[in-house]
Amino acid sequence: MSRETIHTEKAPKAIGPYAQAIKAQGFVYTAGQIAIDPATGDFVTGGIAAETRRVFENLRAVLEAAGSSFDRVVKATVFLCHMSDFAAMNDVYSEYLGGAKPARSTVAVSELPRGALVEIDLVALA
Repeated sequence: MSRETIHTEKAPKAIGPYAQAIKAQGFVYTAGQIAIDPATGDFVTGGIAAETRRVFENLRAVLEAAGSSFDRVVKATVFLCHMSDFAAMNDVYSEYLGGAKPARSTVAVSELPRGALVEIDLVALA
């Protein structure tokens, strides 16, 4: 089985023992992204819409580094601290993945790293 570790400076560095993404068997599996600005390392504040937008920009960078794109996404997993943020997250989500319409799971969690409101990971065709 071929396996390639994906890394780009255009997305935040991993804050643990994991890769930004792994490319294997024709798929790209991204790590979950939170709203960290890769240029500064600072957490983006401003609410769920601002966080979701930064998350998707991070994911875009990782997918591009792997030779993929949003239109090749087949599965998304969204972790929300507050299900009441679903509609606002979904509005931004639609801007990025509305055309691809991948399968998706959205779950409420009690806490995310750095006090994030949202974390998203993707699976895409390579």
